[in-house]
Amino acid sequence: MLSRRNLVKAGAASAVAGLFGTRAQARTPARKKPNILFILADDLGFADLGRFGRDDIATPSLDTLAAGGVALHRSYSNSSVCSPTRLALMTGQYQYRFAGGLDEPLGLHPDLGLPDSTTTLPDLLKHAGYETSLVGKWHLGGLPEFGPRKSGYDNFFGIYQGGADYFEHGMTIRGRFKHDLWENETEIHRTGYLTDLITERSVSELGRFAAADRPFLLSVHYTAPHWPWEGPEDEAVAKTIRDSFHYDGGSNAVYAAMVESLDRGVGKLLAALAANGQAEDTIVIFTSDNGGERFSKVWPLRGMKGELLEGGIRVPTILCWPGRIKAGTTSDLVHMTMDWMPTLLAAAGTAQSDLPKLDGRNLLPDLLDGSAASPRQLFWRHKAQDQRAALDGNLKYLAMSGHEFLFDIASDPREVANLKTVRTEDFTRLKSAFESWNKEMLPYLPSTFSYELRGNGHLAGY
Repeated sequence: MLSRRNLVKAGAASAVAGLFGTRAQARTPARKKPNILFILADDLGFADLGRFGRDDIATPSLDTLAAGGVALHRSYSNSSVCSPTRLALMTGQYQYRFAGGLDEPLGLHPDLGLPDSTTTLPDLLKHAGYETSLVGKWHLGGLPEFGPRKSGYDNFFGIYQGGADYFEHGMTIRGRFKHDLWENETEIHRTGYLTDLITERSVSELGRFAAADRPFLLSVHYTAPHWPWEGPEDEAVAKTIRDSFHYDGGSNAVYAAMVESLDRGVGKLLAALAANGQAEDTIVIFTSDNGGERFSKVWPLRGMKGELLEGGIRVPTILCWPGRIKAGTTSDLVHMTMDWMPTLLAAAGTAQSDLPKLDGRNLLPDLLDGSAASPRQLFWRHKAQDQRAALDGNLKYLAMSGHEFLFDIASDPREVANLKTVRTEDFTRLKSAFESWNKEMLPYLPSTFSYELRGNGHLAGY
């Protein structure tokens, strides 16, 4: 007998399989510049997809996408919380080079964000002839100073802040509700489950792009499965929530419903690509802004959102590029959110010499031939618990709450065997590497700090 999960999986997989199963018949001449569909989940755990190990939540659309491309198992977010990672995605740099990356997440200093003078991924793709749209979550600063259309997107539909009730489309904090659904800079009101609204607008955008017959960047930044904990059938429950950030809400079943709704949305996007004849010419990337929270699964990792343990920064990532990326593969290529900017610009034909100085690395050569990249160190910090981390291959330096560690995450993915006193030279080397890197970054802002911004968004004084 088929379980509910298997029934859902079988039906959705059959629908999405058409995206891959009809390619030979539907193949059209490839564009010189590929379309880009970048799908970002919010707080999705490393193992929350079937392809990455979850067996009690049905994610057939994303599993089918992985079957048509590569599943990346050493994919890291730039931060363990949302807005700093989004800033790194937009700029291709460590977020701590910008004042807007110092709030974790944005909100403590309301006048921080991503300044319109900063060169971004959509800016450079527009220069390369792309149409650009963002549907979903922005969370890089509010109006009137900041916004998607000030940072390279032609069109925007979604929320400006860090989260929203899935039915009321705003947040209730300390008993005060603030509505947050927008069409560009105009506040709008719609009826429906937010995940579905994001999907519907994204499908509409894909249709508009098909009619225009120009290459496009469509950023679909879902809020799911970020709190508040509300599935598509929970509208009545949602009306009883006193505060959007509620510790007493949710359950495994509610979380499953949120993730499955996200997966159905992705399935509709993939089906629209196929129906529009865009599938062959489109790079599809799916990832998360940070590790999972509360009901997510991160096994065999440990940790969660807000922590620099692997479970807080390692995210499920899928890349599909028909005819270029070998289908049905798995990769341990170590990479970070900020790498997508140079990688996608390279795919669009932009010469690396034409780019601003970036911390991100172009992954395209390694992704196309499946080889391992040359050695590289990656770094993180997070103000909560004074967390610091440096990664070099499989060795990871970690500091949390006044304690320091050295882990071999290949043999010890749960980070429980501290090698600090066993491999003292490696411990010292990685700790020193972090300290050298940190000197190049901006210091954190104390809550009472008076600051000013240069025109490029960097901090002018401390």
